Amino acid sequence: MNFDLVFFAVAIPAVLFAGVAKGGFAGGGAFAATPILALFVSPGHAVGLMLPLLMMMDVATLRPYWGKWDRTAARLLLIGALPGLALGAAIYRFTNPAVFKLLIGAIAIGFVGFQVARTRGWLVLQGHRVGPRAGLLAGFGTGFTSFVANAGSPPAAVYLLLKGVTKTEFQATNVIVFWVVNLLKFIPFLGLGLATRQTILADVMLAPVAFLGAWLGIKAHHAVPEKLFFGLTYVLLVVTGGKLIWDALA
Repeated sequence: MNFDLVFFAVAIPAVLFAGVAKGGFAGGGAFAATPILALFVSPGHAVGLMLPLLMMMDVATLRPYWGKWDRTAARLLLIGALPGLALGAAIYRFTNPAVFKLLIGAIAIGFVGFQVARTRGWLVLQGHRVGPRAGLLAGFGTGFTSFVANAGSPPAAVYLLLKGVTKTEFQATNVIVFWVVNLLKFIPFLGLGLATRQTILADVMLAPVAFLGAWLGIKAHHAVPEKLFFGLTYVLLVVTGGKLIWDALA
């Protein structure tokens, strides 16, 4: 990983965008930073670089939502996440970088499809009866997609919306689940070489950008139309996801 002008020209806007998403738009666009970075650095390093930055952004959200989560949902999601994280680690350990790049691209496109289906009402996720098995399955998907691309929110969101939790419970459960999942990911990331001395150095340099982005997100929450922000996010994800898939299959 070279800390040249190209790296910073890509990394600074990507991290800033992720911070804005975390700070003002419920984190919905934060995932976009990973596929953007994966176009310019190795997919593993892109994921490893973003993890500590996302953890920094999440710290501020812990206190306001502490103890307000749905305990049963959080427990099931976290238990299910463990084998999902293990599968993600195994795929990275035993496959070549092209497969990892393909997965990140596919998750990016799938994320957009999921969000568009929800927005247009094609996918109605409210108040259905779901049992423990659904929570464990959603947790598995959350752990796997979080490890591969820092993109674990769709499986968790599907389960929580089907369960019919309140708005506060939804946000608080996401906060605690992803805080724990990210902590669990960090040691395997070090062992697999996704988080290296170089990525940690990059995190130190980019930390002010992450906090600035989160602050700007808070300010932009009421000033920038949500539809405009997420529209831009989806365009970025489709373009970068498509490019990653193309490169992986080429």
